[in-house]
Amino acid sequence: MAEHKHGSMDVTEQQKTFDGFMSFTVKTTAVIIFLVIMLAVFNA
Repeated sequence: MAEHKHGSMDVTEQQKTFDGFMSFTVKTTAVIIFLVIMLAVFNA
C-alpha cells in the first residue's frame, strides 16, 4: 500500500463541480426570493 501524502490529490474536477453547485444554488435562491416578493406585492 502506498504512503498517503496529505494535499497531493488533484481536486480540480471536484472544485469545478462545487463551484457549479454553489452558482446554481445562489441563482435558484435568488429566483425563489424574487418570486416570494412578487407574490407578496401582488397578493396572488
